[in-house]
Amino acid sequence: MRTQVGIVGAGPAGLMLSHLLHLAGISSVILESRSRAVIEATIRAGVLEQNTVDLMVETGVGARLKREGFNHHGFEFRFGGEGRRIDLHELTGGRSVTVYPQHEVLKDLIAARLADGGEIVFEASDVRITGINSDPAIHFVRPDGATETLHCDVVVGCDGSYGPSRDAMPEGGRQDYVRVYPFGWFGILAEAPPSSEELIYARHDRGFALISTRSPSVQRMYFQCDPAEKPEDWSEDQIWAELQTRVGGNGFRLKEGPIFQKNVVPMRSYVREPMQFGRLFIAGDAAHTVPPTGAKGLNLAVADVFVLSRALERYYRDGNTEGLEAYTATALRRVWRAQHFSWWMTSMLHRLEGASEFDQRRQLAELDMVTSSEAGRRTIAENYAGLPLG
Repeated sequence: MRTQVGIVGAGPAGLMLSHLLHLAGISSVILESRSRAVIEATIRAGVLEQNTVDLMVETGVGARLKREGFNHHGFEFRFGGEGRRIDLHELTGGRSVTVYPQHEVLKDLIAARLADGGEIVFEASDVRITGINSDPAIHFVRPDGATETLHCDVVVGCDGSYGPSRDAMPEGGRQDYVRVYPFGWFGILAEAPPSSEELIYARHDRGFALISTRSPSVQRMYFQCDPAEKPEDWSEDQIWAELQTRVGGNGFRLKEGPIFQKNVVPMRSYVREPMQFGRLFIAGDAAHTVPPTGAKGLNLAVADVFVLSRALERYYRDGNTEGLEAYTATALRRVWRAQHFSWWMTSMLHRLEGASEFDQRRQLAELDMVTSSEAGRRTIAENYAGLPLG
């Protein structure tokens, strides 16, 4: 097998990269360890920045997103028993976010790649990357047991935290930056009408809570918990009581309904530097993860491959390697800004381990300061709605 760009991983980064390369006339093949059915059935959150929405629409994969996504012009902070709205639309000159689950984004991208004749090898196993200094190749086993080697000019690892791409980089030339948070998120999916037209981020003495939506009849909600918490130990009554306590105030109450999914999400930050070595580049969760508080994970993956696709287009068009050489520096500037924003949102809204009464009062004062000041609200709005690509 031979292609120009070999891509490991059919998540948001890998699929979007393949789509952008196709539009630029560059061939690619995607290798993915999961089946198409598993990918499209794995429900994950999705708050899309204006940049991500615009890119999907402009490149022809945004029709269903525009039709079915929930466009939010703002969101609400709740603390001290009251709500304060961040008006994204007004503070950013018309920008907003769209709630559209990640698995729906993947469905759209997979359908587009297959319709365009793109090759995605699902259920590929035993994936190995070799020759990244001069003659890149990806070795794998097809679902029928046949062994294959994909030769390519460039390998792009979009295979998340546990794929082979990270390990293909030499140990001496890489540095990992990690922060593990001492709490997690207890998440539920519930059959209920929306409790709010926009997302709610709540800070309470008992801990953080997030109220989001998936559809007119399915809602996604989270509350801060011990990362070792077992979902089966919580009854529906206990879950709803905890959520109502954390977001209550001024007569506000959540609309309840049957809970059909429970899980605990760990919280961590991770960055790999550099994001390239030889002819191997990494993007998305393979290169970095962020706590979900800032809603940056999927959007950072899209930003990575936007930068990389433009660099590859210049390389194949006129042999210019400047963009490829600058990929790490260009991508990391945005990555570290997103890490800071995600850490800041997390530290403002979560109950911190060992926090004193002084710490809690200081935390409330910080929330009051940033939500009562136009400059503070604008900083939050600009980072939440997304900084420009490129």
